[in-house]
Amino acid sequence: MNIQNLSREQLCERLAALTEKYNSYKALGLKLDMSRGKPGTDQLEITNGMLDPALLGNYKASNGFDVRNYGILDGIPECKSLFAEIFGVNEDNVIVFGNASLTIMYDYIAQCMIFGAGAEPWAAQSGIKFLCPVPGYDRHFGILEHFGIEMINVPTDSNGPDMDMIDELIKDEKVKGIICVPMYSNPTGITYSDETVRRFAALKPAAKDFRVIWDNAYCVHHVTDNHDKLVNIFEAAKEFGSEDIFIEVTSTSKISFPGAGVSALAASDANIAAIKKRMTIQTIGYDKINMLRHANYFKNLDGIKKHMLRHAEILKPKFDAVLSAFENNLAGKGIAEWTNPNGGYFISLDVYEGCAKRTVALCKEAGVTLTGAGATYPYGKDPEDKNIRIAPTFPSRDELCKAVEILCLCVEIAAIEKILG
Repeated sequence: MNIQNLSREQLCERLAALTEKYNSYKALGLKLDMSRGKPGTDQLEITNGMLDPALLGNYKASNGFDVRNYGILDGIPECKSLFAEIFGVNEDNVIVFGNASLTIMYDYIAQCMIFGAGAEPWAAQSGIKFLCPVPGYDRHFGILEHFGIEMINVPTDSNGPDMDMIDELIKDEKVKGIICVPMYSNPTGITYSDETVRRFAALKPAAKDFRVIWDNAYCVHHVTDNHDKLVNIFEAAKEFGSEDIFIEVTSTSKISFPGAGVSALAASDANIAAIKKRMTIQTIGYDKINMLRHANYFKNLDGIKKHMLRHAEILKPKFDAVLSAFENNLAGKGIAEWTNPNGGYFISLDVYEGCAKRTVALCKEAGVTLTGAGATYPYGKDPEDKNIRIAPTFPSRDELCKAVEILCLCVEIAAIEKILG
């Protein structure tokens, strides 16, 4: 039943029936939260073994260093080795930081603003810009807006960002970089195609201080058995001699504990040297006890992969519940489209044009909190007011089923209201 093919009388009848059902949900006084991609309590429980004090042994890293003391600026050897496996780079090209990769990205942008990226500080260059694949990650946009960097929308499809558009935009030397999530992107869940990654590696920006912030947050976060694969950006960059353009980050935030994970950065020799030089002034080193805890618990990439299978067992039924509800309640009505990702933490829902804000507001009135409409675009402005990021991970499955049923109801109500004018 395509909603757009109904007569005005049929639409009014349909809206009345939906509104009655909606009001019955409102009367329940529900409080259901799908606003952010937080792991559920059941996911946090599976890593509790990491809290065993015995895991730290004699507090010595593999090189004999006492992790309770000052020292080791770029991370203990076994933790660098773990992240080197994840990134697919040499250990010398890894720096291990604190619990959040967001902090690394913020700090790197700040450093470029103050000291530059091999050229004049960005803050001294007026009108600098960054390219932002959309829909995208609101916290990326928040960092750029915080520093007064102009953001330019770049549309994406199932292969990644519009690379023809990017090739044109980087002819402007005011364009200093791109910030993106290349695997299981936030919020679409798509993974950049091999061709897209190679085109990134082949970029020829006019700006000599151009950087790509490659936020590979979900590189091991598979939900289905059909895993996406992402070309190693540094291997691709070697062909074009573009390694200095890329700063890759990731973390264990949704692998172990979001509030007590470990993050890391991978970069070229030149970028590692520049970052470490600044770090000698900035810090004496990050939490090496937590690094040792993670390295001893996971041991290697195979240990990470086995652990992620346990996460997938919890997450897949939740993703399936959302996708099933969309298919049963919205398919064929001409008012919504959605992604069906193989991993990550989100599903991207496009509602009827001009209806995202209304849909989110209706959900809130019925006790379901979603990510704000517009959050997946720079400045919070979705030009078509249609994209909503769906985060299925935090609620229990029963809560999620109820929340998504209400969401589908609100999507249809908002669409009919819009069609009726």
